Amino acid sequence: MSDAATMNGASARTEDGYTLRMRDLCEATGLDRQAVHFYIQQGLLPPGRKTGRNMAWYTHAHVERLDLIKRLQQERFLPLKAIKALLDGRDAESFTVEQQAFLQSLKGNLDPDLQSEGDRHAMEDADAICERTGVDRTDVDRAVVLGLVAAQRDADGRLRIAAADAWSFECLGAMRRLGFSAELGFVIDDMLFYQEAVDTMFRKELGLIASRLASLPAAEVAPMIEQALPLIHAFLARFHTARVREFFDSLGDAPLDTAPSPPLPTRRSTRRAALEHPSEVAP
Repeated sequence: MSDAATMNGASARTEDGYTLRMRDLCEATGLDRQAVHFYIQQGLLPPGRKTGRNMAWYTHAHVERLDLIKRLQQERFLPLKAIKALLDGRDAESFTVEQQAFLQSLKGNLDPDLQSEGDRHAMEDADAICERTGVDRTDVDRAVVLGLVAAQRDADGRLRIAAADAWSFECLGAMRRLGFSAELGFVIDDMLFYQEAVDTMFRKELGLIASRLASLPAAEVAPMIEQALPLIHAFLARFHTARVREFFDSLGDAPLDTAPSPPLPTRRSTRRAALEHPSEVAP
């Protein structure tokens, strides 16, 4: 590359504000290189402008975003997944001004247990959680890295976990005792796809509530939601169990060396047929 091209590239970079290198971000925020790369990988921080295989430039906006992430972790004790949703603003941006006002009013009418997760400042020692639940410390450390739980280190450097998130380790410990061990490949990372599935489902639910119930008084909708939640949870549990049964029922009882008979129709296959060929399905 010629000196002129290099100077033009540097000039354009400076004009756009891309004047900081990775080490500048680390010095300005107190974070290490691995943490910054992880935030980029998780979509919490926009990537820098690459000028080479191992070279990228950043702006002061990147520093501000990293400082905000640190504050949300340390002051509000939010896990990274919650921080990403907050920074994305994806939930709020999909609603009209009227729908956002309705959702805000709805929050004020809901039972306090649904308004928030309680005291996010209540923390529990990570080693105490391991002893109480039977999980390994590596599981706890990995959960922190994945952003599944909120955590901070105290003045002595001991890792502390938000008490409101400790339930995830209680569930993992119970699964470990059933035999779903790390040696067999079952790791805490597996919880991510459950979390992502619930996130997708909740955004859909939120859209339905905002689009269909916003014309009603929030005081009337709040008890509807409170009483519907247990029904929805029961439906999900039954539906999950039904899918397990349908799968194993479709395998039949034929020996391995015998061609299996065609599986009987299931609720899922019947629904698919009704959608694809509505006129062929008997009422």
